[in-house]
Amino acid sequence: MRVVVIGATGHVGGYLVPRLVEAGHEVVAISRGHRAPYREDPAWARVTTVVADRDAEDAAGRFGPRIAALEPDAVVDMVCFSPDSARKLLASLRGSGAFLAVCGSVWVHGSATEVPVLEHEARATWGEYGLGKAAIEALILDEAERPDGVRSTMLHPGHISGPGWGVINPTGNLDPEVWRGLAAGERLALPNLGLETLHHVHADDVAQAFQLALERQEAAAGRAFHVVSERAVTLRGYAEAAAAWWGRAADLELVPLDAFAGTTTEEHAATTLEHISRSPSASIAAAREHLGYAPRWTSLAAAHEAVAWLAAHGRLDVPLPGAF
Repeated sequence: MRVVVIGATGHVGGYLVPRLVEAGHEVVAISRGHRAPYREDPAWARVTTVVADRDAEDAAGRFGPRIAALEPDAVVDMVCFSPDSARKLLASLRGSGAFLAVCGSVWVHGSATEVPVLEHEARATWGEYGLGKAAIEALILDEAERPDGVRSTMLHPGHISGPGWGVINPTGNLDPEVWRGLAAGERLALPNLGLETLHHVHADDVAQAFQLALERQEAAAGRAFHVVSERAVTLRGYAEAAAAWWGRAADLELVPLDAFAGTTTEEHAATTLEHISRSPSASIAAAREHLGYAPRWTSLAAAHEAVAWLAAHGRLDVPLPGAF
């Protein structure tokens, strides 16, 4: 296939593009050209790169037609964040025969009633990001039902983790001091009882799911799928496992949420609230059945690899045994 990947140099694209090239597909990588891929790979030498400012070109009505003019057999859209942008891309691809796979988020569910949550269950979506992704999903799935519509699917990752960037920590935010404190055996404050959940996924497992969707289009079209690890982790269990990476026993203090906010910055406290209010725990049964999705990393393994990379590249003040 000739595959156009929009947002190709991001976290997932660093794994997806080489995967597609090695599988024999012709890849056109679309990015703003502001940075190199997160992950180096010889496969990038066999990729056609196109620099495009999506926001500016969308505003001018040029982005969708530009993608269609590349004559793709399939399009992967990793960076669609507004229903208007999705609508324009769909209109441009309609009638082309191209298959479309769009990146969503498990945050489309908001706060779940039963866990692990299933893709088709009733939702209590909230927050600008989750509502936006849910609206895009509605467009994508409605489009797939049209007789003349674009065959399309949407994949919903959890907390995308891996080497090269920060990872959501056991307090539900990106504060690097949490890792230093766990390594040093210092007391760590966790909100509430520490039983809220986080659901990580390694970037390569997300890439695996997108590749499977492209190669199993009949099974993927008209469906949405969760793309996460096998199981979510509790804040408390995550902290205890992470402390053990440095040979420590976690010294945890469980505090009410308002008291927790006083232990960190306003930004980190807000990020924690965003995560624990949703406490994502998503089923991958549908992706396993219809796509053959089989994540290689557990939540803890994905987080460990990310933290090991940070330690090995001077982003943390403490080494990590078995570092990346």
